[in-house]
Amino acid sequence: MEADGEAGLSMKGSVRLEGVVKRHGATTVLHGVDLDIEPGEFFVLLGPSGSGKTTTLRILAGLEEVSGGRVLMDGADVTAQEPGERDVAMVFQSYALYPHMTVAQNIAFPLKMVGTDPAATQQAVADAAGKVGIGHLLERRPGQLSGGQQQRVALARAIVRQPRLFLLDEPLSNLDAKLRLETRLELHALQRALGATAVYVTHDQEEAMTLADRIAVFMEGRIVQVGTPREVFSRPATVEVAGFIGTPPMNLLPARWEGSRLLIGSEAIAAPSATNAPREVTVGVRPGDLRLASAGIDARIERIEDLGDTCITSFAVGGRLLKQKSDRLPQAREGDAVRLAFAPEAAHVFDRATGARL
Repeated sequence: MEADGEAGLSMKGSVRLEGVVKRHGATTVLHGVDLDIEPGEFFVLLGPSGSGKTTTLRILAGLEEVSGGRVLMDGADVTAQEPGERDVAMVFQSYALYPHMTVAQNIAFPLKMVGTDPAATQQAVADAAGKVGIGHLLERRPGQLSGGQQQRVALARAIVRQPRLFLLDEPLSNLDAKLRLETRLELHALQRALGATAVYVTHDQEEAMTLADRIAVFMEGRIVQVGTPREVFSRPATVEVAGFIGTPPMNLLPARWEGSRLLIGSEAIAAPSATNAPREVTVGVRPGDLRLASAGIDARIERIEDLGDTCITSFAVGGRLLKQKSDRLPQAREGDAVRLAFAPEAAHVFDRATGARL
């Protein structure tokens, strides 16, 4: 995809959600969502299935009405506006192309709907197709295209109107792994070249971490954390976020925090800081911070997965499975009894009752 930009788009595209509630009958899907998105940001809504992220995207598009709260774009209240009045473009998971139309007709469709001059439409279609590298496919129909080519047609149709906001609902999920990786890089370059605001929904945290300027993590209809990919990874706000972000995700162990030590089973490990009153906690350790040691937590090696450049080792610890990520194979073998340790500063400590970071 080419990277010749539309500098004029960079000043518009701010979004604000204020206390947005969405109910389906007796079920509350969104519980008072507050969110601010800056112009030109690549903003990712990340969460497991059913967490409310796609509903939030559809509310931004005007495809769903809110049950409470407000939606503002560039400072204007658009809560009651129809989709066509919002100057947004949406790329669906299914691409939603018209099978009886050519690629050129599919891309031109949004301009045709608003009565754009045919000559201007033809030029805009050529420009949009060029930006996503499908200028040679304009006379074909969607059924003659690969999944990756269809995805590019859907992107071209979205950018042809130069909207202030792009909404993307898991647009890469139907592509194979290699194509997904390539298209991810191209999509990021395209968004930067256009200077437009993009709001992107995914449950794939690797996708979120590589694409996002900032991420909002959704859990059960609430935003539980907003931050850069590095912030969300390094300082997860809750035990749920800790267990969701990372490949493999963070290891979580029940513990008791007493003074300057953490009691994990019968092992005492130095705590990152001291506490006055003893409390029940959950200790989180990233797989990359876990190491084999001469003293530490008793464990047994269950599985060694050699991935070439990395190795994932699974350990059984008191009925739980912990994972270690390393760039080298362990000296021990599957079935061996070992000890696990980690540096005090590598420990993430969460309140056992509330799940909040301590």
